[in-house]
Amino acid sequence: MKKIALIGNPNTGKTSVFNRLTGLNQHVANFPGVTVDKKSGLLKLNNEQVTVIDFPGTYSIYPHSADEKIVYDVFSNPKHEDFPDAVLVVADASNLERNLLLFAQIYDLNLPLILIINMSDIAHRKGIEIDIEKLKIEFPTITICQTNARVGAGIDILKEEIFKLNSKTNLITDRKQILENYTLANNNDTVSQEIETSKRFEFIKNLISKFVQNKSQNVSKSKKLSFYDKITIHPIFGYVIFALILISIFQLIFSIAALPMELIDGSFADFASWTAEELPAGILSDLLTGGIIPGLGGVLVFLPQILILFFCLGILEETGYLARAVFIMDRIMRPFGLNGKSVVPLISSSACAIPGIMATRTISNKKERLITILIAPLMSCSARIPVFTLLIALVIPNKYVFGFINLQGLTLFAMYSLGIITALFIAWILKIFIKTEEKSFFLLEIPDFKVPRWSNIFISLFEKGKVFVLEAGKVILAISIILWALATFGPSDSMQNAVKNINYSQHQNADSSQVIASVKLENSYIGILGKTIEPVIKPIGFDWKIGISLITSFAAREVFVGSMATIYSVHQEDNKGLLQTMRNERNSLGKPIYSLATGLSLMVFYVFAMQCMATLATVKTETKTWKWPLIQLFYMGGLAYLSSFIVYQVFS
Repeated sequence: MKKIALIGNPNTGKTSVFNRLTGLNQHVANFPGVTVDKKSGLLKLNNEQVTVIDFPGTYSIYPHSADEKIVYDVFSNPKHEDFPDAVLVVADASNLERNLLLFAQIYDLNLPLILIINMSDIAHRKGIEIDIEKLKIEFPTITICQTNARVGAGIDILKEEIFKLNSKTNLITDRKQILENYTLANNNDTVSQEIETSKRFEFIKNLISKFVQNKSQNVSKSKKLSFYDKITIHPIFGYVIFALILISIFQLIFSIAALPMELIDGSFADFASWTAEELPAGILSDLLTGGIIPGLGGVLVFLPQILILFFCLGILEETGYLARAVFIMDRIMRPFGLNGKSVVPLISSSACAIPGIMATRTISNKKERLITILIAPLMSCSARIPVFTLLIALVIPNKYVFGFINLQGLTLFAMYSLGIITALFIAWILKIFIKTEEKSFFLLEIPDFKVPRWSNIFISLFEKGKVFVLEAGKVILAISIILWALATFGPSDSMQNAVKNINYSQHQNADSSQVIASVKLENSYIGILGKTIEPVIKPIGFDWKIGISLITSFAAREVFVGSMATIYSVHQEDNKGLLQTMRNERNSLGKPIYSLATGLSLMVFYVFAMQCMATLATVKTETKTWKWPLIQLFYMGGLAYLSSFIVYQVFS
């Protein structure tokens, strides 16, 4: 199958073109040998299909970051497994002069090539007109297509032109001869790169006037857009707007997600009850109702909140606001040893620390990149949302402050803010201890404000939701089954002996079946493990059941909820929802286990603790050593324990 490379500068609408071509036929993997996302998808037309590979955005084929290096590594090596049979170069019609540098570099490789002049609507709004016929005269050996991918204009013609390339039998006759007429400068030879780049810009500058005219139409519209920028990057209002946006997102997470979460939670509880009634009593029935079904419920019940978070972040990115947030945050980041580009990885880490850490490749300064990597896991990721929302629902009343601010949403915002503030404090400390002579600079392109393309957002939403359900779901389900087994069985006859020695006079107000189930759980393998670590975690308000979930959370933080669902379902005869079951939990004195002090202590613990083995592995891959992930593990663990201890003692 033919491989078509899709490349272009950032903010050229490349993602929109890719989504228009491939739709939901996409797959995300890694480029071979590196942890850089490789998005590929199938383009089908008239019973034919090609693979489209979406490369990281780059301004030049010569890289200045780890992401951009992928383009150089692939295009400078015809034997690379991702070396394309043809190339699609996406250029911004409103900024064609800058975009033609990358195009010219690819053009000289003598690969079958289509130049896509995209975002024609923005060019027209700026009064820029491009004479495509004159452009074709300058580059007669390639195909040129004009598109507006946001609304789908020109996409059908583009697809036809791609398959015209695909039908040619001589796309790549001998890859060894590709670079014969043009050799890329060595990646380390910066002098040669600068000389060649300067010559290309001079050539492009003389060429561009032949087919591009700027009539400067719609001046009033341009002034209006500039006014928006003045507000969003204002030294005062810019930060106020950013804070209000974040608070609004957390309010939406609680208010909109409440109904679907209740429906999902209730549905799984009802399904577990129905399964228990329909299946004959035995080990299989217990496994389904006590392990598999609660585990699945623990995954899906928080999917609405996670999707809402990704949806909001998608809108911020699509509209162009995220770039403005990066710009204004550079002023705040500088004193902490970071720069504005650290904001994107940190905001990305609010969805998941792994892509956030990988996003640090755009930071050229090694010290700033390392500090960003080390503090990224302190940003509360989407995996923490299930933990926070469960605990907030348990210990924070559903009330409104000032009549319109939800107290539960405000608490969630406080947890996120705590992580952000602590991350900056840790960054300031690291700035002192990590030494470097490398100079830092901040260069950022701010795209025009635009209406979001909803299909881009929903395709991304679908992909990220699928990753959460399948990847996190597999871990949660597997651990739920293991937990069920550890909670169902115990050493030798200890469980049976414990049941025989029950003093029912101490449990006068409890149902006998629940007493028996509770005693069995306490004497199971998992109960023994929990009791072993209980003395260590008791000072911060945790019992042995919470301790078990802390251990399993090292696989992934969201496993906490599935673990609690599995633990409590073992002695939950009527299969009530997890929230109600945890509310009913009492200690030996008859007081609620999940008090305000315990709930806040547990939330704070999850704000700081490094409970994600996949994140540690990613840090090791990015830093090429186990030194930094181990430092993360211990400093975050110590910070979590100390903070939880203080919170529990204050609120007890």
